[in-house]
Amino acid sequence: MNDDKPSNRSTRPRWGRRAVLILLPLLLAGAWYGRSAFLGERDPATNYQFSAVQRGDIEDVVTATGTLQPRDYVDVGAQVSGQLRKIHVEVGHTVEAGQLLAEIDPTVYRARVDASRAQLRNLRAQLKDREAQLALAQIQLRRQRALMAEDATTKESLQTAEASAKSAAAQLEALRAQIEQIESTLRADEANLQYARILSPMAGTVVSISARQGQTLNTNQQAPVVMRIADLSTMTVQTQVSEADIGRLKLGMEAYFTTLGGSGKRWHGKLEKVEPTPTVTNNVVLYNALFDVLNPDGRLMTQMTAQVFFVVAQARDALLIPMAALGQAPPRAPQAGGAAAPAVPPS
Repeated sequence: MNDDKPSNRSTRPRWGRRAVLILLPLLLAGAWYGRSAFLGERDPATNYQFSAVQRGDIEDVVTATGTLQPRDYVDVGAQVSGQLRKIHVEVGHTVEAGQLLAEIDPTVYRARVDASRAQLRNLRAQLKDREAQLALAQIQLRRQRALMAEDATTKESLQTAEASAKSAAAQLEALRAQIEQIESTLRADEANLQYARILSPMAGTVVSISARQGQTLNTNQQAPVVMRIADLSTMTVQTQVSEADIGRLKLGMEAYFTTLGGSGKRWHGKLEKVEPTPTVTNNVVLYNALFDVLNPDGRLMTQMTAQVFFVVAQARDALLIPMAALGQAPPRAPQAGGAAAPAVPPS
């Protein structure tokens, strides 16, 4: 029994030394981690983000919002008053120049034409009578002159014959002038009768109809617009550019735009016009910049919204790095016993 006790006492110090040897590295590692976390001494590479350098195209652009309008269009109106009896087209129809679009009730205008023609026929009949009277007056005048040469008539009779001939000639001239006046009136009445048939002044597409069949049109106050015909093969982009950017635009510079439903497709053109008179909206001065773009497939439509980009400068196949890499360098880690070192500004 006495021999075992010294053996137990001898094993306890060995287990204690082993525990110290195991815990000491752990305590040292924890102390180092805590010191590093407190003082911020970490790997400097953790302060940066890495990105691969690539090649691509870069552009300096002026952005603006615009709308699409047909370059060539015309508002077709009525030149005569009356009830709109028939509209022969609908919105979206393609029409040719001279095609019948609508008809106004022609009853009144046809009646005026008939009355003018009848009056003209009456005046032409009177013209033949006046011509016959002039011929008779000239015959009588020649007879009186022949008798006067033979001293077989009086001077009074000769004067009467001369006056009758002149009067007949004057009446004939007045009647001819009246005929010309009626002919002019007839041409106007015939034109108004033709205006009752509204024809397309150009080839294009019916983009809107503002009048309704059966509506009474009154041209005495203003020319009523019946519909709009537009050529959609070429569209004009009307953009509004702020006064801060308008100085960067130059005629002929490249421009492109996208639409809301265009799935990212770009339409390209060149700046053609900058209107000198601005529009002021909420104290913001905006200038209209316009350019045309071809629309052969008809995908661009009236009043579409366009996000426009005017290309001021561009570079092709250039090295590309993130913009953050060109900014201010990240701050240095704080040093022991002091504040963080100031960042070095970019050169």
